[in-house]
Amino acid sequence: MKQSFHLRLGQQMTMTPQLQQAIKLLQMSTLDLQHEIEQALESNMMLEISEEESGFQTLEPVPEKRTELSDQVTSEGSQTEIPDELPIDSSWEDVFEFSPEFGAANSEEVEFETQSSKTSSLLDHLLWQLDLTKFSERDHAIAVAIIDSIDEDGYLIGSLEDVYQGLKGQLDDLDLDEVQAVLHRIQHFDPPGVAAADLGDCLRLQLSQLPECTPYREEALTLVTRHLDLLAHHERSKLMRRLGLNEHALNEVVALIRTLDPKPGARLKSESSEYVIPDVYVVKKNGKWQVNLNPDIAPKLRINPFYSSMIKRADDSKDNVCMKDHLQEARWFIKSLNSRNDTLLRVARSIVEKQAGFLEHGSIAMKPMVLKEIAEELELHESTISRVTTQKYMHTPQGIYEFKYFFSSHVSTEGGGECSSTAIRAFIKELIANENPIKPLSDSKIADLLNEKGINVARRTIAKYREAMLIPPSSERKRFL
Repeated sequence: MKQSFHLRLGQQMTMTPQLQQAIKLLQMSTLDLQHEIEQALESNMMLEISEEESGFQTLEPVPEKRTELSDQVTSEGSQTEIPDELPIDSSWEDVFEFSPEFGAANSEEVEFETQSSKTSSLLDHLLWQLDLTKFSERDHAIAVAIIDSIDEDGYLIGSLEDVYQGLKGQLDDLDLDEVQAVLHRIQHFDPPGVAAADLGDCLRLQLSQLPECTPYREEALTLVTRHLDLLAHHERSKLMRRLGLNEHALNEVVALIRTLDPKPGARLKSESSEYVIPDVYVVKKNGKWQVNLNPDIAPKLRINPFYSSMIKRADDSKDNVCMKDHLQEARWFIKSLNSRNDTLLRVARSIVEKQAGFLEHGSIAMKPMVLKEIAEELELHESTISRVTTQKYMHTPQGIYEFKYFFSSHVSTEGGGECSSTAIRAFIKELIANENPIKPLSDSKIADLLNEKGINVARRTIAKYREAMLIPPSSERKRFL
């Protein structure tokens, strides 16, 4: 095989480091961007925060006034003058008394906004009660196994037989009755209804812990233990016949059951709070909607004039080359950051212009919109719009929403127009919120009501949207009271 050289001309697109950095900053959330800026400030000597844009005020120097140190004390108990130097072998606390701020519980300064408190989970809460309850060593081991088998909602995972089989090889001569006895003691722990096998058992445990003088307590116990399926299917006449109650008494029994908690452990779930910082603010001034960037999400950066002036053009020393590299990286970073803010602001203004009806009237007035429309208007690629709208939030008079919330598919209307799927969901939610609880609206009826408004939506589409919003069907929304 003969080897030879060939010369070819061609074009090829490559991702430069500057473009990679710009794309990286563009798709970052607010918190990630702040972390990236902090890292850049720490690693690059040429970057600094502009004092003009920062929230700090520069104080003018005050002329020094030489006074003799006196022992006069003000009414607050602090000295009137600060000495230039402290005596030898003395500290600041020896000369000046520390007085806590008004309202502080102790002398330690507490920052409530930055202090994160960990809420106890249901498992921790049950184990804490277990340590306060007198158990034998054998029963304590059984109780720990039972508590480990309780899920976050407070129900037993599996059956009691499963717990017994798991302990059988660990404890000698273990009997199922022993496990049952320990379970009964745990079921009296807080919250009421914990360690239940199912919903009926959970409601029964809560009712049994109510005072015996509670009105309709016995009837409610009979209902949740024997006829809970009839209550779930709203079989009103059968319940009155089985329980021997009239309509008023049945309403009282159902009202008592509604005071119970079907998921007793849910309120003890430990969930960390997630804070959303809006990237842009939308306000109405002089009848027009204005979009402004949030000035707090990113500080104004600039090149450090002191270090940049030390660079010598003709110097190829190691230190000078390092400063040149830092200067170039700082310029790229500032340019990429400005490009991110400019693209974010352009996309936000385009969204606000198209969704002015939402800002005025809410989700019902949402218009259908896709990423391609914004991309064509701003002459950008759809992938760029997708990056801008991901994990970016807009503060509006209707609340804080992610940019992607304003994009939705469309449904044709009777007049030949289009209606947003978000607006249809808002219509469905409004109709269900105002329905008669005794006779709730079916999916077919909701579809007919929307057709009367000129929105052509099939019953299956209504069911899909309703299930996506976690709204139960009409048979489960029916209420007696």
